[in-house]
Amino acid sequence: MSAQTFSGPEASPSPNGGVGQGKLLVSFRWLLGLYLVIPVCLLLQGMDGWFWQGYLRENLPSSPTHFLLFQIMFGTPHIIASATLLVTNSEYLRHFRRKVLWMTAAVAVVFGVGSLFIPYRVLYIAVACWTVLHVLKQQHGVARGICRLPEWAFRLLLWLSVAAGIFIYIGIFLNQSLDAGQAATIKQVAGVLCAALLASGLVCQRYAETAFAKCFLWANIGLVLSSYYLYIHQYYFLAILVPRWVHDATAYSFYVTHDYNKHNNVPQNSFYRWAAACKLPIVLVLPLFTFASAFLLQAYGDTVVNFFSQYLFGITWHKVVTVGLLGYLGLLHYYTEAITWRQDSPYRRYIGFCD
Repeated sequence: MSAQTFSGPEASPSPNGGVGQGKLLVSFRWLLGLYLVIPVCLLLQGMDGWFWQGYLRENLPSSPTHFLLFQIMFGTPHIIASATLLVTNSEYLRHFRRKVLWMTAAVAVVFGVGSLFIPYRVLYIAVACWTVLHVLKQQHGVARGICRLPEWAFRLLLWLSVAAGIFIYIGIFLNQSLDAGQAATIKQVAGVLCAALLASGLVCQRYAETAFAKCFLWANIGLVLSSYYLYIHQYYFLAILVPRWVHDATAYSFYVTHDYNKHNNVPQNSFYRWAAACKLPIVLVLPLFTFASAFLLQAYGDTVVNFFSQYLFGITWHKVVTVGLLGYLGLLHYYTEAITWRQDSPYRRYIGFCD
């Protein structure tokens, strides 16, 4: 989902976006409640410093992605959910087919052929920038229809958040390959950007007319500031967990709501007709499928591919599933989410909002 996604009157808390009676609505209070992960992670960091003598800091990995369980719970499932929603509905695939094909070709050229000439660090930083942009544009896009900020204020907060987030991301994920001077510079730049974001929030909050809107505005600012605080205190796992949880859970709220409203009365594709035959509740179909798929692909995907490649061709392909397939789906997800939830998208017919 992009920053353009929820602008306009249909993104306000009151309309239901044309969704009929008896349908699910996305609750803005639920979405705001997801940000409670911020005080939880800050409390864990405080408890670790006060009572646990830094046990969490020393024993948590540098990133949640280093935990297989985390990858199965976050990140991978919502990427698979995004692809499933697109490819299991033929009208959506026809509508976006040309753009998907162009994106697939671009990924093949840049990350396939381009990887032979472009340094790994350059590619990594490019993906990091795209990742942060994707995550924060979604959250600011959700808040846009509630906060009703002037265009300049919206863009100021968005781009300061993205800029600070990029430096935090790089500082965490390239930590082992940075010398002391580079690491210090990245922290300083991120700190200056966070200070600018805080000051801008104080200026822009006057345009948010309700207390609820102000809460959403500061929740998005807090997303970045809390990650920076945890980053400089070397709680890298928690620093990444904060935006990851909010982003993924927000996206899932839209996916499940969309599928319930589209398929609950009469299943519109074979995927949901099969689920109906198995008597599965609509709200559980997508989560069950995507979490199971994430587990199988992350835990066994590479092993299965290597078994058959060794048996058939006598060669071994390293991480063809966990890096190749899931990496492609992740990049495709970043691109498609920027277009599939716009106001003119067929997806939007099945999404409504409430307080």
